[in-house]
Amino acid sequence: MKIIIAPDSFKESLTALDVAIAIETGFGHVFPEAEYIKVPMADGGEGTVQSMVDATQGHLVDLEVTGPLGNQVKAQYGILGAEDDQEPTTAVIEMASASGLHLVPRDQRKPFYTTSFGTGELIKDALERGIKHIVLGLGGSATNDAGAGLAQALGIQFKDDKQQELPFGGIALAQLSYVDVSQVHPLLAGCRFDVACDVDNPLCGERGASAIFGPQKGATPDMVEQLDKTLAHFADVLVQHGFDDYRLDSGAGAAGGMGLGAKVFLNATLKPGIEIVMETVGLAEKLQGADLVITGEGRIDGQTVFGKTPMGVLKQANENGVPTIGIAGSLGTDAEAILAHGMLAIFPIIPALDSLDNVLAQAKINLINSSRNIAAAIKLGQGQFGKKP
Repeated sequence: MKIIIAPDSFKESLTALDVAIAIETGFGHVFPEAEYIKVPMADGGEGTVQSMVDATQGHLVDLEVTGPLGNQVKAQYGILGAEDDQEPTTAVIEMASASGLHLVPRDQRKPFYTTSFGTGELIKDALERGIKHIVLGLGGSATNDAGAGLAQALGIQFKDDKQQELPFGGIALAQLSYVDVSQVHPLLAGCRFDVACDVDNPLCGERGASAIFGPQKGATPDMVEQLDKTLAHFADVLVQHGFDDYRLDSGAGAAGGMGLGAKVFLNATLKPGIEIVMETVGLAEKLQGADLVITGEGRIDGQTVFGKTPMGVLKQANENGVPTIGIAGSLGTDAEAILAHGMLAIFPIIPALDSLDNVLAQAKINLINSSRNIAAAIKLGQGQFGKKP
Protein backbone atom coordinates (compact mmCIF):
# COMPACT_ATOMS: atom_id res chain seq x y z
CA MET A 1 0.00 0.00 0.00
CA LYS A 2 1.34 3.40 -1.02
CA ILE A 3 0.10 6.30 1.11
CA ILE A 4 0.76 9.96 0.33
CA ILE A 5 0.66 12.24 3.38
CA ALA A 6 0.32 15.85 2.21
CA PRO A 7 -0.93 18.14 5.00
CA ASP A 8 -0.55 21.82 5.77
CA SER A 9 0.73 22.91 9.18
CA PHE A 10 -1.46 22.97 12.27
CA LYS A 11 -0.73 26.59 13.08
CA GLU A 12 0.65 27.44 16.52
CA SER A 13 1.33 23.77 17.24
CA LEU A 14 2.89 21.66 14.44
CA THR A 15 4.71 22.32 11.18
CA ALA A 16 3.47 20.53 8.08
CA LEU A 17 6.35 18.05 8.40
CA ASP A 18 5.49 17.45 12.07
CA VAL A 19 1.89 16.73 11.03
CA ALA A 20 3.01 14.32 8.31
CA ILE A 21 5.33 12.47 10.71
CA ALA A 22 2.58 12.13 13.32
CA ILE A 23 0.12 10.75 10.76
CA GLU A 24 2.73 8.27 9.52
CA THR A 25 3.41 7.19 13.10
CA GLY A 26 -0.27 6.53 13.77
CA PHE A 27 -0.85 4.67 10.52
CA GLY A 28 2.38 2.75 10.99
CA HIS A 29 0.98 1.00 14.06
CA VAL A 30 -1.67 -0.58 11.84
CA PHE A 31 0.03 -0.75 8.43
CA PRO A 32 3.75 -1.14 9.23
CA GLU A 33 4.57 -2.49 5.77
CA ALA A 34 2.98 0.40 3.86
CA GLU A 35 5.06 2.81 1.78
CA TYR A 36 4.64 6.31 3.20
CA ILE A 37 5.58 9.39 1.20
CA LYS A 38 5.48 12.59 3.23
CA VAL A 39 4.90 15.78 1.25
CA PRO A 40 4.62 18.78 3.62
CA MET A 41 2.36 21.35 1.98
CA ALA A 42 1.32 25.00 2.21
CA ASP A 43 -0.93 27.36 0.29
CA GLY A 44 1.53 30.21 -0.24
CA GLY A 45 0.94 31.93 3.09
CA GLU A 46 2.77 31.69 6.38
CA GLY A 47 4.81 28.51 6.64
CA THR A 48 5.30 28.05 2.90
CA VAL A 49 9.10 28.32 3.06
CA GLN A 50 9.41 25.75 5.83
CA SER A 51 6.97 23.34 4.20
CA MET A 52 8.65 23.45 0.80
CA VAL A 53 12.14 23.15 2.28
CA ASP A 54 11.00 20.12 4.29
CA ALA A 55 9.25 18.57 1.28
CA THR A 56 12.39 18.76 -0.85
CA GLN A 57 15.10 18.28 1.81
CA GLY A 58 16.35 21.79 1.15
CA HIS A 59 17.86 24.30 3.56
CA LEU A 60 17.24 27.75 5.00
CA VAL A 61 19.38 30.84 4.43
CA ASP A 62 19.54 33.42 7.24
CA LEU A 63 20.32 37.06 6.46
CA GLU A 64 20.21 40.53 7.93
CA VAL A 65 18.22 42.79 5.64
CA THR A 66 16.41 46.11 5.61
CA GLY A 67 13.11 45.88 7.45
CA PRO A 68 9.91 47.77 6.63
CA LEU A 69 10.98 50.76 8.74
CA GLY A 70 14.48 50.91 7.26
CA ASN A 71 16.17 49.24 10.22
CA GLN A 72 18.09 45.98 10.05
CA VAL A 73 16.08 42.83 10.75
CA LYS A 74 16.78 39.10 10.65
CA ALA A 75 15.09 37.27 7.78
CA GLN A 76 15.38 33.98 5.95
CA TYR A 77 14.40 32.20 2.79
CA GLY A 78 14.60 28.63 1.57
CA ILE A 79 16.63 26.92 -1.13
CA LEU A 80 14.88 23.78 -2.25
CA GLY A 81 16.66 20.48 -2.55
CA ALA A 82 17.54 19.21 -6.02
CA GLU A 83 17.38 15.67 -7.37
CA ASP A 84 20.18 13.59 -8.85
CA ASP A 85 22.95 15.54 -7.10
CA GLN A 86 22.32 18.61 -9.23
CA GLU A 87 22.88 22.12 -7.95
CA PRO A 88 19.76 23.66 -6.36
CA THR A 89 18.11 26.19 -8.65
CA THR A 90 14.86 27.07 -6.87
CA ALA A 91 14.34 29.34 -3.89
CA VAL A 92 11.17 30.20 -1.99
CA ILE A 93 10.76 33.57 -0.29
CA GLU A 94 8.00 34.82 1.98
CA MET A 95 7.62 38.58 1.72
CA ALA A 96 6.61 38.68 5.38
CA SER A 97 10.04 37.47 6.48
CA ALA A 98 11.75 40.74 5.50
CA SER A 99 8.81 43.12 4.97
CA GLY A 100 6.12 41.76 7.25
CA LEU A 101 3.62 43.61 9.39
CA HIS A 102 4.84 41.74 12.47
CA LEU A 103 8.15 43.64 12.12
CA VAL A 104 6.44 47.00 12.71
CA PRO A 105 5.36 47.91 16.27
CA ARG A 106 1.67 48.75 16.39
CA ASP A 107 2.30 52.39 17.30
CA GLN A 108 4.63 52.81 14.29
CA ARG A 109 2.37 51.43 11.58
CA LYS A 110 2.31 54.13 8.92
CA PRO A 111 2.33 52.64 5.42
CA PHE A 112 3.39 56.01 4.01
CA TYR A 113 6.96 55.08 4.86
CA THR A 114 7.32 51.28 4.99
CA THR A 115 9.46 49.65 2.32
CA SER A 116 9.77 46.28 0.59
CA PHE A 117 13.53 46.80 0.13
CA GLY A 118 14.40 43.83 2.36
CA THR A 119 12.43 41.42 0.17
CA GLY A 120 14.48 42.65 -2.77
CA GLU A 121 17.65 41.96 -0.78
CA LEU A 122 16.54 38.35 -0.25
CA ILE A 123 15.97 38.01 -4.00
CA LYS A 124 19.37 39.56 -4.73
CA ASP A 125 21.10 37.09 -2.40
CA ALA A 126 19.32 34.17 -4.06
CA LEU A 127 20.29 35.38 -7.54
CA GLU A 128 23.93 35.61 -6.50
CA ARG A 129 23.82 32.01 -5.26
CA GLY A 130 22.87 30.85 -8.74
CA ILE A 131 19.12 30.53 -8.25
CA LYS A 132 17.14 30.48 -11.51
CA HIS A 133 13.58 30.09 -10.20
CA ILE A 134 12.05 31.97 -7.27
CA VAL A 135 8.68 31.36 -5.65
CA LEU A 136 7.55 34.52 -3.84
CA GLY A 137 4.72 34.47 -1.29
CA LEU A 138 2.98 37.81 -0.75
CA GLY A 139 1.08 37.38 2.51
CA GLY A 140 1.48 39.49 5.64
CA SER A 141 3.23 42.55 4.23
CA ALA A 142 3.59 45.88 6.03
CA THR A 143 4.08 47.86 2.83
CA ASN A 144 2.12 49.96 0.37
CA ASP A 145 4.91 50.78 -2.09
CA ALA A 146 3.85 48.54 -5.03
CA GLY A 147 7.20 46.78 -4.91
CA ALA A 148 9.24 49.95 -5.42
CA GLY A 149 11.49 49.06 -2.49
CA LEU A 150 12.08 45.58 -3.90
CA ALA A 151 13.01 47.15 -7.23
CA GLN A 152 15.40 49.60 -5.55
CA ALA A 153 17.23 46.70 -3.90
CA LEU A 154 17.70 45.18 -7.36
CA GLY A 155 19.26 48.34 -8.80
CA ILE A 156 16.26 50.17 -10.26
CA GLN A 157 16.23 53.88 -9.43
CA PHE A 158 13.19 56.08 -8.91
CA LYS A 159 13.82 59.81 -9.26
CA ASP A 160 11.91 63.07 -8.87
CA ASP A 161 11.78 65.91 -11.42
CA LYS A 162 15.23 67.06 -10.26
CA GLN A 163 16.74 63.64 -10.89
CA GLN A 164 17.11 63.03 -7.15
CA GLU A 165 16.51 59.47 -5.92
CA LEU A 166 13.34 59.01 -3.95
CA PRO A 167 13.42 57.79 -0.35
CA PHE A 168 11.69 54.61 0.83
CA GLY A 169 7.94 54.35 1.17
CA GLY A 170 4.75 54.47 -0.83
CA ILE A 171 4.04 58.15 -0.31
CA ALA A 172 7.42 59.10 -1.83
CA LEU A 173 6.18 57.77 -5.16
CA ALA A 174 3.94 60.84 -5.45
CA GLN A 175 7.13 62.68 -6.48
CA LEU A 176 8.15 60.13 -9.11
CA SER A 177 9.11 61.47 -12.52
CA TYR A 178 11.82 59.12 -13.81
CA VAL A 179 12.48 55.37 -13.70
CA ASP A 180 16.10 54.38 -14.37
CA VAL A 181 16.72 50.69 -15.08
CA SER A 182 20.29 51.09 -16.32
CA GLN A 183 21.73 49.61 -13.11
CA VAL A 184 19.29 46.70 -12.73
CA HIS A 185 20.88 43.53 -11.38
CA PRO A 186 22.35 41.60 -14.34
CA LEU A 187 21.12 38.22 -13.07
CA LEU A 188 17.49 39.27 -12.77
CA ALA A 189 16.61 38.57 -16.40
CA GLY A 190 17.80 34.98 -16.11
CA CYS A 191 15.45 34.09 -13.26
CA ARG A 192 11.83 32.91 -13.48
CA PHE A 193 9.44 34.18 -10.82
CA ASP A 194 6.20 32.57 -9.68
CA VAL A 195 4.22 34.65 -7.21
CA ALA A 196 1.77 33.05 -4.81
CA CYS A 197 -1.23 35.36 -4.90
CA ASP A 198 -4.68 34.37 -3.64
CA VAL A 199 -6.47 37.73 -3.92
CA ASP A 200 -7.88 39.37 -7.03
CA ASN A 201 -7.72 43.05 -6.03
CA PRO A 202 -6.62 45.63 -8.62
CA LEU A 203 -4.00 48.23 -7.76
CA CYS A 204 -6.30 51.20 -7.12
CA GLY A 205 -9.88 52.12 -6.32
CA GLU A 206 -12.43 50.86 -3.83
CA ARG A 207 -11.00 47.33 -4.00
CA GLY A 208 -7.42 48.43 -4.44
CA ALA A 209 -4.32 47.88 -2.35
CA SER A 210 -4.66 51.03 -0.25
CA ALA A 211 -8.41 50.80 0.44
CA ILE A 212 -8.56 47.11 1.29
CA PHE A 213 -5.21 46.40 2.91
CA GLY A 214 -4.05 49.85 4.02
CA PRO A 215 -6.15 50.15 7.20
CA GLN A 216 -4.75 46.95 8.72
CA LYS A 217 -1.29 48.40 8.17
CA GLY A 218 -2.14 51.59 10.04
CA ALA A 219 -3.55 53.81 7.28
CA THR A 220 -6.21 56.35 8.24
CA PRO A 221 -8.96 57.21 5.70
CA ASP A 222 -6.97 60.28 4.64
CA MET A 223 -3.82 58.19 4.23
CA VAL A 224 -5.74 55.63 2.17
CA GLU A 225 -6.88 58.36 -0.21
CA GLN A 226 -3.37 59.77 -0.60
CA LEU A 227 -1.78 56.35 -1.09
CA ASP A 228 -4.37 55.38 -3.67
CA LYS A 229 -3.60 58.50 -5.71
CA THR A 230 0.11 57.86 -5.32
CA LEU A 231 -0.13 54.30 -6.64
CA ALA A 232 -2.16 55.52 -9.61
CA HIS A 233 0.58 58.08 -10.33
CA PHE A 234 3.20 55.34 -9.99
CA ALA A 235 1.39 53.23 -12.58
CA ASP A 236 1.09 56.23 -14.90
CA VAL A 237 4.83 56.95 -14.76
CA LEU A 238 5.67 53.30 -15.38
CA VAL A 239 3.53 53.32 -18.51
CA GLN A 240 5.23 56.54 -19.64
CA HIS A 241 8.55 54.69 -19.36
CA GLY A 242 7.41 51.84 -21.57
CA PHE A 243 6.21 49.31 -18.99
CA ASP A 244 2.93 47.47 -19.49
CA ASP A 245 -0.10 48.72 -17.58
CA TYR A 246 -1.09 46.02 -15.08
CA ARG A 247 -3.04 48.18 -12.62
CA LEU A 248 -6.40 46.55 -13.39
CA ASP A 249 -5.06 42.99 -13.45
CA SER A 250 -6.31 40.48 -10.91
CA GLY A 251 -3.90 40.48 -7.96
CA ALA A 252 -2.14 43.75 -8.87
CA GLY A 253 -3.16 45.18 -5.49
CA ALA A 254 -1.91 42.23 -3.44
CA ALA A 255 0.51 43.02 -0.62
CA GLY A 256 0.29 46.79 -0.98
CA GLY A 257 0.61 46.66 -4.76
CA MET A 258 3.43 44.11 -4.81
CA GLY A 259 1.37 42.12 -7.29
CA LEU A 260 1.86 44.91 -9.82
CA GLY A 261 5.50 45.41 -8.88
CA ALA A 262 6.25 41.73 -9.31
CA LYS A 263 4.76 41.70 -12.80
CA VAL A 264 6.51 44.90 -13.86
CA PHE A 265 9.97 44.42 -12.33
CA LEU A 266 10.25 40.62 -12.09
CA ASN A 267 8.16 39.62 -15.12
CA ALA A 268 6.43 37.33 -12.66
CA THR A 269 3.48 35.03 -13.11
CA LEU A 270 0.81 35.29 -10.41
CA LYS A 271 -0.86 32.01 -9.45
CA PRO A 272 -2.84 30.59 -6.51
CA GLY A 273 -0.35 29.61 -3.85
CA ILE A 274 -1.41 25.99 -3.54
CA GLU A 275 -0.92 25.46 -7.30
CA ILE A 276 2.63 26.79 -7.13
CA VAL A 277 3.50 24.63 -4.12
CA MET A 278 2.05 21.45 -5.65
CA GLU A 279 3.86 22.07 -8.92
CA THR A 280 7.18 22.86 -7.26
CA VAL A 281 7.22 19.81 -4.95
CA GLY A 282 6.00 17.51 -7.74
CA LEU A 283 2.86 16.27 -5.99
CA ALA A 284 1.30 14.91 -9.21
CA GLU A 285 4.33 12.70 -9.86
CA LYS A 286 4.34 11.42 -6.28
CA LEU A 287 0.65 10.45 -6.59
CA GLN A 288 1.38 7.94 -9.34
CA GLY A 289 0.46 4.47 -8.07
CA ALA A 290 -0.81 5.73 -4.71
CA ASP A 291 -3.63 3.93 -2.89
CA LEU A 292 -4.58 6.72 -0.47
CA VAL A 293 -3.94 10.41 0.11
CA ILE A 294 -4.14 11.97 3.56
CA THR A 295 -4.25 15.76 3.80
CA GLY A 296 -5.37 18.27 6.38
CA GLU A 297 -4.87 21.54 8.22
CA GLY A 298 -5.44 22.97 11.66
CA ARG A 299 -9.10 23.74 10.97
CA ILE A 300 -11.24 22.47 8.13
CA ASP A 301 -14.33 24.60 7.56
CA GLY A 302 -16.40 26.12 4.78
CA GLN A 303 -13.47 28.29 3.66
CA THR A 304 -11.23 25.30 3.02
CA VAL A 305 -12.69 24.75 -0.44
CA PHE A 306 -11.54 28.22 -1.54
CA GLY A 307 -7.92 27.50 -2.35
CA LYS A 308 -6.69 26.08 0.95
CA THR A 309 -4.21 23.21 1.03
CA PRO A 310 -6.66 20.29 1.55
CA MET A 311 -8.75 21.42 -1.41
CA GLY A 312 -5.74 21.75 -3.68
CA VAL A 313 -4.45 18.32 -2.70
CA LEU A 314 -7.93 16.85 -3.16
CA LYS A 315 -8.22 18.24 -6.70
CA GLN A 316 -4.84 16.79 -7.64
CA ALA A 317 -5.72 13.43 -6.10
CA ASN A 318 -9.08 13.38 -7.89
CA GLU A 319 -7.31 13.97 -11.21
CA ASN A 320 -5.13 10.96 -10.46
CA GLY A 321 -8.02 8.79 -9.26
CA VAL A 322 -6.67 8.42 -5.72
CA PRO A 323 -9.10 8.45 -2.74
CA THR A 324 -8.50 11.20 -0.18
CA ILE A 325 -9.29 11.73 3.49
CA GLY A 326 -8.74 14.81 5.62
CA ILE A 327 -7.51 15.13 9.19
CA ALA A 328 -7.85 18.43 11.06
CA GLY A 329 -7.22 19.86 14.48
CA SER A 330 -10.89 20.80 14.52
CA LEU A 331 -13.86 21.07 12.18
CA GLY A 332 -15.61 24.41 11.76
CA THR A 333 -18.85 25.63 10.26
CA ASP A 334 -19.66 24.04 6.90
CA ALA A 335 -16.64 21.75 7.06
CA GLU A 336 -18.68 19.15 5.16
CA ALA A 337 -18.51 21.37 2.05
CA ILE A 338 -15.29 19.66 1.04
CA LEU A 339 -17.07 16.28 0.98
CA ALA A 340 -19.15 17.51 -1.97
CA HIS A 341 -15.88 17.89 -3.90
CA GLY A 342 -14.98 14.24 -3.51
CA MET A 343 -13.18 13.92 -0.18
CA LEU A 344 -14.24 10.62 1.36
CA ALA A 345 -14.19 11.66 5.01
CA ILE A 346 -12.86 14.30 7.41
CA PHE A 347 -11.75 13.66 10.97
CA PRO A 348 -11.06 16.04 13.88
CA ILE A 349 -8.37 14.98 16.35
CA ILE A 350 -9.54 16.67 19.58
CA PRO A 351 -10.76 13.88 21.90
CA ALA A 352 -12.40 16.09 24.55
CA LEU A 353 -13.21 19.67 25.43
CA ASP A 354 -10.18 21.45 26.84
CA SER A 355 -8.46 24.82 26.93
CA LEU A 356 -6.86 26.09 23.74
CA ASP A 357 -3.39 25.95 25.32
CA ASN A 358 -3.84 22.29 26.21
CA VAL A 359 -5.32 21.43 22.83
CA LEU A 360 -2.32 22.97 21.06
CA ALA A 361 0.12 21.27 23.43
CA GLN A 362 -1.51 17.86 22.87
CA ALA A 363 -1.76 18.18 19.07
CA LYS A 364 0.97 15.66 18.30
CA ILE A 365 -0.29 12.83 20.50
CA ASN A 366 -3.91 13.49 19.50
CA LEU A 367 -2.91 13.36 15.84
CA ILE A 368 -1.01 10.09 16.30
CA ASN A 369 -3.91 8.50 18.16
CA SER A 370 -6.52 9.68 15.65
CA SER A 371 -4.41 8.49 12.73
CA ARG A 372 -4.02 5.08 14.34
CA ASN A 373 -7.79 4.81 14.83
CA ILE A 374 -8.49 5.89 11.24
CA ALA A 375 -6.03 3.29 9.96
CA ALA A 376 -7.66 0.60 12.11
CA ALA A 377 -11.05 1.49 10.64
CA ILE A 378 -9.61 1.22 7.12
CA LYS A 379 -8.14 -2.19 7.96
CA LEU A 380 -11.47 -3.30 9.36
CA GLY A 381 -13.16 -2.21 6.15
CA GLN A 382 -10.69 -4.31 4.17
CA GLY A 383 -11.88 -7.39 6.04
CA GLN A 384 -8.53 -7.96 7.73
CA PHE A 385 -10.03 -9.20 10.99
CA GLY A 386 -7.43 -11.83 11.75
CA LYS A 387 -4.59 -9.47 12.56
CA LYS A 388 -4.63 -7.33 15.63
CA PRO A 389 -3.88 -3.66 14.71
